[in-house]
Amino acid sequence: MLSAQLKYTLLAAGLMFGGSFTGANAASYCADGKTVTFAGIDWESGALITEVMKAILLKGYDCKVDSIPGNSVTLEQATANNDVQIFAEEWIGRSDVWNNAAAAGQVTSVGKTFVGASEGWFVPEYLVKGDQARGVKPLAPDLKSVSQLSDPKIVELFKDPEEPSKGRFLNCPSGWTCEGVNTAKLEAYKLTDAYVNFRPGTGTALDAAISSAYLQGEPVLFYYWSPTAIMGKFQLVQLEEPAYDEACWKELTSATGKREAGCAFPAVEVAYGVNSTFAKEAPEIIQILEKATFPLEEVNASLAYMVDQKADAVAAADQFLKTKGAVWNAWVSADAKAKIEASLK
Repeated sequence: MLSAQLKYTLLAAGLMFGGSFTGANAASYCADGKTVTFAGIDWESGALITEVMKAILLKGYDCKVDSIPGNSVTLEQATANNDVQIFAEEWIGRSDVWNNAAAAGQVTSVGKTFVGASEGWFVPEYLVKGDQARGVKPLAPDLKSVSQLSDPKIVELFKDPEEPSKGRFLNCPSGWTCEGVNTAKLEAYKLTDAYVNFRPGTGTALDAAISSAYLQGEPVLFYYWSPTAIMGKFQLVQLEEPAYDEACWKELTSATGKREAGCAFPAVEVAYGVNSTFAKEAPEIIQILEKATFPLEEVNASLAYMVDQKADAVAAADQFLKTKGAVWNAWVSADAKAKIEASLK
């Protein structure tokens, strides 16, 4: 056993160098040559945040970092298996895969990636209020709720070009957690006979479809969320739904759930989803994630930058680190801050 004097000496040394036994263990995760693999999320905010956090670990903490592509369900399972260590934008409680992995102790949520996000079904504001500057008339001035979507006159507004007897609902791409929830909602709201459940191939394709309709002043019905460039650039109206109810939501999000009633999305909780084994092996990285909350307005600004400058997530992350030091400096150690800033010059 260690003598009291030796224990005191070791403790003092740890404090003197600004470290701790936890910090030493965390440093060894990267120092031992292990790679921190991120989920290669393909939606805008997830891609941006992933690249920011990868850069922080690479440049500030000398970690090997990587990411692997895939849809959200596949990447959640990969996180449970520890093939992926960090899922940077996990919408907690939205996925059976994640819920089951959390219940089994395979994954855990850390910190708050951002706060104040929202999601739902939207239409352009000009559809309800018109846009005098563009000469767009309000074609559905009374539209405010999903309960009105079954009205044949409303269905006609959103006519599907390939199946004109139905309207078109723009869902998430297949494989995204939100796609399954929206599909369940279409069933619950008894809209499957009236609307084509259109799933774009990618998040980029979804954005392109919304942007094209908006810029032409055409009706479009779609699911969306914030933070996103779309929400920052366009004036949209979120359609009302029955109030969130826990029992209703459980049925909607379960693959075997009943589709008897729909309800609004619950309040959003977005965290870093991490593998539980990794969380124990790399506590210093977990400490960074616990602090790394992105202000929603800064995320929207970065996403608008990506669109306006036609920049990818890597370039936008570099821009974020260069211009938003007041945000991320508080997440990292003084030594890491100096390394990151030096790398940006």
